[in-house]
Amino acid sequence: MPSPLLTAVSGFIYPANIAEWIPGFSWGVWLPYLIGALVLVIGLITVRNEFLQKHGLDKIVVLGPVFFAVPLAVFGTEHFTAATILAGMVPAWLPGHMFWALLVGACLIAAALSISARKYAWLASALAGVLILLFELLIHIPNVVGNPHSRIAWVVALREPAFAGGAFALAATLEEGWKPQVRHAFATLARFLIAIPIAFMGVQQCLHPELAPGVPLIKSTPLWVPAHAFWGYLIGAIYVAIAISLLLNKQVRRAATWLGLIILLLVLLLYLPIVIANPADIANGLNYLADTLLLCGAVLALAGIRDQNSS
Repeated sequence: MPSPLLTAVSGFIYPANIAEWIPGFSWGVWLPYLIGALVLVIGLITVRNEFLQKHGLDKIVVLGPVFFAVPLAVFGTEHFTAATILAGMVPAWLPGHMFWALLVGACLIAAALSISARKYAWLASALAGVLILLFELLIHIPNVVGNPHSRIAWVVALREPAFAGGAFALAATLEEGWKPQVRHAFATLARFLIAIPIAFMGVQQCLHPELAPGVPLIKSTPLWVPAHAFWGYLIGAIYVAIAISLLLNKQVRRAATWLGLIILLLVLLLYLPIVIANPADIANGLNYLADTLLLCGAVLALAGIRDQNSS
C-alpha cells in the first residue's frame, strides 16, 4: 500500500490513510460527529440573519430546520460507518442489502445538506418525509407485527411518524416549492403525525418514569440526575397535554414551541453530558442525542408553520 502522503498527492485519499495521520482516530466514531458538526455550522450560517431579527421563543423556532438536519446527517453518516449492521435491517426479500443501506445514507446526508443550506429544501424535506414513512412500512410495522408484545418495537414504530411529520412540516413552511393547498395538506398531515406519537411517548414515559425522557426507549435516566421518577412523570404529562392541544388544533404554534424548547433542554442538559462523558459509545450516547434532537426539530418545524391555529 502506498504511503499516506503519496496517496494524498496522487489524488486518492482513503479513510484508513487519514487515520494513520491521527493517533487514536476512528472513523466509525468521529465521522458522524464531523458531518453533523458541518451541517450544524452550515445551518447556523444560513439562519443567522433571521435568528437575529426574531425575538423571544421565535428565535428557537428559527433553529428548527437546523436541529432537524443535523440528526439526518449523523444517521446518514452511520449508514457508511456501520453499513454492515444497517444492511442487516433491510427486509430479507429485498435484494442488494448493502446497496440500499449506502443509498439511504447518501439520501439522508443530501437531505441534511439541502435543508441546512436551504437549497431545494422544499423538495428535500418532502422526500425525507416519504423516505421515513417507507422505513415505517418496510421495517418498523413488520417488526411490530412480528413482536406485538415488544414495547420497544411499538415505541420505534410510533417514533418514525413524528420524524416524518417534522419533514412534512418543514415542507409546509417553505413557500417557494409548493402551492398553498399542498402546504396546507402537509401542515395538517404533520400535525397528526407528530401529535399521536407525542401522546404515545407521553403515556410510555408515565408508565416507565425511570427511562431517560425524550424518546423513551431502553436507556435509563443516569444516576446523577436527581428525582428520576419526578422528571419522568412530568415530561410524560407535558407530552400528553401538548399532544391533546395539537390534536384539537388549539394553540398549535405556542404548544409546539414550548414542547420544542423542553425537548431542546433535554438534549442540552441530559444527552449532551452523556455524549461528552463517553463519545465513543455511539449507540448509547450520540444516537440518543440525535434521536431527541430530531424530535425537537420536528416539533419546532410544526411551530414554524404560519397558517395554523395559534390562538
